[in-house]
Amino acid sequence: MEPQTPVTRAETLVRALEQYGQGDYIGESINQLEHSLQAANQARQSGARDELVMAALLHDIGQIIPLESTKEVRMNIREGTENVGRVGHEDIGAAYLQSLGFSETVCRLVRSHVAAKRYLTAVDRAYYGSLSSASQKSLAFQGGPFQGGELEEFAKDPLRDEMVSLRLWDDAAKLEGVESTTPRAGAYLDMITAHLSRPC
Repeated sequence: MEPQTPVTRAETLVRALEQYGQGDYIGESINQLEHSLQAANQARQSGARDELVMAALLHDIGQIIPLESTKEVRMNIREGTENVGRVGHEDIGAAYLQSLGFSETVCRLVRSHVAAKRYLTAVDRAYYGSLSSASQKSLAFQGGPFQGGELEEFAKDPLRDEMVSLRLWDDAAKLEGVESTTPRAGAYLDMITAHLSRPC
């Protein structure tokens, strides 16, 4: 089999996002694809560099790509059982993107979006109250707010500000009825292709 080119890898990734992103977004009112597109659009509109825009687009790819062996955590609530997401989806997504040839920066940003929630809940008392119900519930399974060394380490990370920005776009990317004004996944194909074509 011929090795995949940057173009075919980018096209395969965009198709996977479009095909598998149609499912439920763990208790939110929009699907996973629309959430990802809204996050990327916020990053683009803010003037973020391409690596951060791609990380915003792909931050939940670890929830989206089909992995039959991946365990899911479920939480019982009064009206049934609510899925709070794939365990370690940030690590799954980062590893998948690394295998496709994404930069260490993109992979670290993708891996950080759960850690950034734990950081923000530790340093900003109002932040927890701003989270959606589903995001508040998943926090407990993600380790809760950072404390001690974990908090200090995140605060000193050179990518901290971009990690926090990505997290805030993630939190805000849950609007209904904005599909017609949100660029589709294909709008990022050239950016992804150029990134995967860079000299390593």
